[in-house]
Amino acid sequence: MRQTPDPRRLIEELRSGSEAAFESFYERYVPLVFRIAFKLTGDRMEAEDICHDVFVELMRHPEKYDPSRGSVEAFLAVKAKSKAFDRLRKRKRWLPASCGTAESRLREMEAEGSVEEVAMVGWQRDRLLRALARIPQAQRTAVYGMFIENMTQQQLAEAMNRPLGTVKSLVRYGLRRLREELGAERKDR
Repeated sequence: MRQTPDPRRLIEELRSGSEAAFESFYERYVPLVFRIAFKLTGDRMEAEDICHDVFVELMRHPEKYDPSRGSVEAFLAVKAKSKAFDRLRKRKRWLPASCGTAESRLREMEAEGSVEEVAMVGWQRDRLLRALARIPQAQRTAVYGMFIENMTQQQLAEAMNRPLGTVKSLVRYGLRRLREELGAERKDR
């Protein structure tokens, strides 16, 4: 039975330029990075591009991983989310994979007989996501993780490689900024 190498040892080997370590690391963690990227973007090609970006960055700068700040999985999760949020912000589009296509969702709404209600919910969701895209990235990641992904503050702290107190502040300030953005958007209408 083949033993899986310790991820921290693989990182050390990456730092010394080992291609074999990179291949092993990539095989082990690409499913995690892809899953996160696909969940956030809803686009397979975009998720593959994000995987590429995350692993190229790690290959070029393995020193960015600090084992004292958290696990390799948490580090990669934060990198994947950050890259996904960057791409979504650039595209000014934010549709989770679970939303499906607009046409299929519209057909579902019509079948349910609640087009107006779902349209209102969709409009509110879009408004919320636009406002969320305008707050600072660290705050956005914290708010998204806590309220969209239902992560605890402790899980979020581990995933973001930040102290728990910092995450609590990011959530609090992120919610405040989100309220301000939503209020400003309401005034603009």
